[in-house]
Amino acid sequence: MVRPLLVIPLLAAALGGIWLARGALQRWRDLRAAATYELAGERWPMLVRAGGAMVCGVCVTALTLLTALGAFGVLSRDRTGADRAQSAVDAAEAGAWPGSVPETAVRQQAAPPTAAASGAASGAATSAASAAPAGASAVASRFDSVGHPGGGELLQSAVLGPDGKPRNVRVWLPPQYAKESNARFPVVVMHAATPGKTADAEVPDVVEGVGAALQTGRIRPFILVAPEAPNGTAHPCELVAAAPAAVADDATLRDTIAASFRTLPPGPTSWGALGVEGGAPCAAAAGLARPDLYGAAAAVSGRYDAAALAQTGAEAPAGSSAKLLLAAAKGDAAGLDAARKLQTALKAGPGPAAKAEVRVSDNVQDYTADRERLRLVRQAAQFLAETLTRAS
Repeated sequence: MVRPLLVIPLLAAALGGIWLARGALQRWRDLRAAATYELAGERWPMLVRAGGAMVCGVCVTALTLLTALGAFGVLSRDRTGADRAQSAVDAAEAGAWPGSVPETAVRQQAAPPTAAASGAASGAATSAASAAPAGASAVASRFDSVGHPGGGELLQSAVLGPDGKPRNVRVWLPPQYAKESNARFPVVVMHAATPGKTADAEVPDVVEGVGAALQTGRIRPFILVAPEAPNGTAHPCELVAAAPAAVADDATLRDTIAASFRTLPPGPTSWGALGVEGGAPCAAAAGLARPDLYGAAAAVSGRYDAAALAQTGAEAPAGSSAKLLLAAAKGDAAGLDAARKLQTALKAGPGPAAKAEVRVSDNVQDYTADRERLRLVRQAAQFLAETLTRAS
């Protein structure tokens, strides 16, 4: 059978082209993120991969035409009966082999060698969710790889929420996580504002902004955790006015992440909170309500209920002091006004609220809103990394 022999180089060229095209796209995204912050980037790796992908595309086109037009039809015309017999044999053999259907290889993040992670020997990330009451034991605690944005790795799993129901949680590991096998990392929890979505899906370029900030090498890398926002209301972060402590304290999430990854122990010296736009009030509430759990919080381009959050800060555990960054673009008059009103309300508030260290950033200005958001996220990442480093 001559014609089927073309399938092998056709598949090889197609797979090679896809691999090279994905590599070129990833390098292009890295260059775009670097250009956003005036960082140097190497173009040759992207160009080489793009050229290779084009060559593979030409090969795929040529082989497809040869196969479709039957360039070898003359040689195979007299062998129709033999081809049919061979096809039957091939089909029978395919059904006879147990491994004829390839199994999907799932990448799994190994648990750190701690007593809490009893499944570390098998590589499964065991969490506190596995010890939940009956009915919740089926919730997955294994984190599977879903992509490599921002130079790191993005993983996803299902983790029980404060209401006892499973929700998706995404974890972004910085590039240093794979390179420094014995290191442990701080954690930043990023809040989403859209029900049923994680923050990285809600603001797709946020991971690129964090990755660009870490690529400078001047700040300590951290793990970014993005839990899915709860359903039940169109604006989940409005819950902070009614029950801010419940939104800020997510014990199951902390236990799961601590048991599944090489993190520093949960606490104010190693855990922070981040929120962008609609998720900003949640991050502010986390930092103000539980500074004993979250040592720093950064809220970007948010709108805040100053009175409710000031009351939240006043009810924080005694002896703790919140550290909060409120950032907005220079042209975002409403965002800066909301940030300054919250800063004023906290200074005038009672107890721990008045002790909160609140910074307002208003120095970011760029050509487009997307570029401003990237720069604001980078600024927030630098604040969180530096603040947690000083605290530890």
